[in-house]
Amino acid sequence: MIGLHFFGKNQITDITSLLGEGGSKKKMFIIGLIVGGVSILLLVLVFSLWRCRWKKSHRGGKDIGVVYYNYRHLKMATNNFGEENMIGKGGFGEVFKAILDDNKVVAVKKLKVEYEGAKVGFENEILLISQIRHRNLLSLLGWSSEGSDLLLVLEYIQNGSLDKFLWGEKRGDLDWKTRYDIILGIARGIAHLHKEFHVKIIHRDIKSSNILLDNNFQPKIADFGLARLQPDDQSHITTMFAGTLGYTAPEYVLYGRLSDKVDTFSFGIVMLEIVSGRKCTYRNFDASSADGLLEYAWKLYETKNLLKLVDETMDVNHYKEEHVVNIIEIALLCTQSPASKRPTMSEVILMLPNNSSLVERQLTKPNCIDHDWRIQLECS
Repeated sequence: MIGLHFFGKNQITDITSLLGEGGSKKKMFIIGLIVGGVSILLLVLVFSLWRCRWKKSHRGGKDIGVVYYNYRHLKMATNNFGEENMIGKGGFGEVFKAILDDNKVVAVKKLKVEYEGAKVGFENEILLISQIRHRNLLSLLGWSSEGSDLLLVLEYIQNGSLDKFLWGEKRGDLDWKTRYDIILGIARGIAHLHKEFHVKIIHRDIKSSNILLDNNFQPKIADFGLARLQPDDQSHITTMFAGTLGYTAPEYVLYGRLSDKVDTFSFGIVMLEIVSGRKCTYRNFDASSADGLLEYAWKLYETKNLLKLVDETMDVNHYKEEHVVNIIEIALLCTQSPASKRPTMSEVILMLPNNSSLVERQLTKPNCIDHDWRIQLECS
């Protein structure tokens, strides 16, 4: 770039001689103009900085790089958050279908503010999801807030959540190939959170109702409100339990010991649900006992009768039986205790397509949590 240099470096010039008669008054006038001009420039700069900070604080205080939606427009697009537009409901909020002005269909998640951590969860979800792009992770499109109302704008997934296809109104629609593809897709999404992103993210709430299925039945992991970061130099962090009983690892429920292996445990439970078509808390597998899904699967493993776990609505022919058994064994491996016995999600991805049995890993009885949160060292 070409510059114009009127004076040499550090050169001082006396301009008194240039002012002529009445030089002192003119000198004071010019100095006043210069000082005034500089003051105005400083005021403009300070105002600009203040305005920028005000905008950030007004929009949640985060520079997140996603679209800020007008709250009133989202309210209209969901018909005032009408029940007829509701497509999901959970412990932390409700999800509504919305059609925007450009006819784009989105999902609007309205967080409940009654519970203490609502705003923390809101900020977590914005900061984490806005930076994540993976085919098996639900994309955040934007956000909005007004007073205590907190809204997330997410991509709309037409088929809804996985649980509806396993034990809900759409039960029986999934064949084995589709279920296996769902399992593999979930594994890839979790592995991306743990290893392929620039920080390790622990989801903390992997469960079938948080897995959405697109038009091609590809899974997308949703709901990052409980997600936490795990430093690379720490094997775990200690924190208060938050999640869903039945899906959560014993060491986290009882001792608050959180690591990426907690997600591995939850994934193992979801695998068992996908194979069996039953929720993890279901207890009517066998009239002679009241075992939950994990306990029941382990007993079938001991008696070498794992195919009895398979969803009765799914036809598994002889050529696929070995693969199904292998998947159940991997699920049991993911639920081992202590956590060090569980594979990483990257290892799980390598195991899933392999039809051979788990020769190198010795399965042991998983630990189970009873209704009083007491640990049973062996599933009885």
